[in-house]
Amino acid sequence: MATVFETSRSSSIGHGRPSMAPAGPSAADSLPSINFGFDDLRDRMAKFTAKFDAFIEQGRKRVLEERNQFRMNVAELQEDQRMRKKDIEIVQIKTATHQQTIEKEEAETREMEAAIASLAAQRDKHLARRESLQKQIAQTEAEIESRLAAQRAFAAEQEAQSRFNVPELDFWITNLCLRIEGAGHDDRLKFVYTHIDERNWEREAWFELVTSSRDYDVKHCRPKLEREAVERVLERVNESRELVTLLKGMRELFVEAMKA
Repeated sequence: MATVFETSRSSSIGHGRPSMAPAGPSAADSLPSINFGFDDLRDRMAKFTAKFDAFIEQGRKRVLEERNQFRMNVAELQEDQRMRKKDIEIVQIKTATHQQTIEKEEAETREMEAAIASLAAQRDKHLARRESLQKQIAQTEAEIESRLAAQRAFAAEQEAQSRFNVPELDFWITNLCLRIEGAGHDDRLKFVYTHIDERNWEREAWFELVTSSRDYDVKHCRPKLEREAVERVLERVNESRELVTLLKGMRELFVEAMKA
């Protein structure tokens, strides 16, 4: 730049008037050269511009990152709020359900207490009724026992003699696998069968025959039989007056019961 400046100055002087300088070194050559530093300034401005652009870019990125982070935070807060709202709704539903359960249990408790009170009253009533019936039964049994006491021994002996033909009875005892035992009462006989159950020939079945009245009657039996079936057998026996009908009929009922 200094060279250009000096050349233009010399040219302008030369065109204005003829040079009168001596042929030796001129005074302009002895002046100091001027350097404005444009190249350095240009480099510094370029560096500043690059730094400024980098700063702006960093600022823009930071703003974008902060904005994205803010949006993420807002989204997280909204999601958290939604989840909390949902949790609150669930808790409210559970609370309502729990309250309904408590109310239902309280109602059931009241119903159970009322039912217990009613059952207790019925129990007391039945106990009183049972005591009354027991007294009546005891009185009736005492009357019956007193009336039958005089006839029991004679009736048992006469019935045994008139109803049972000993040879015939022995025949059926053998053929029906039967034995006769006492039943613990003077007016009862116990008939015990074996060879009833095909799976266990030693298994027994029995019934008790009441001999205190004119008609045959069966009070107890094992295994338990249907009363209607026993009544049908008794009807045939009381019509025919043949003991073997009873013995065969009861054995048939026991066989059917064992098979069932």
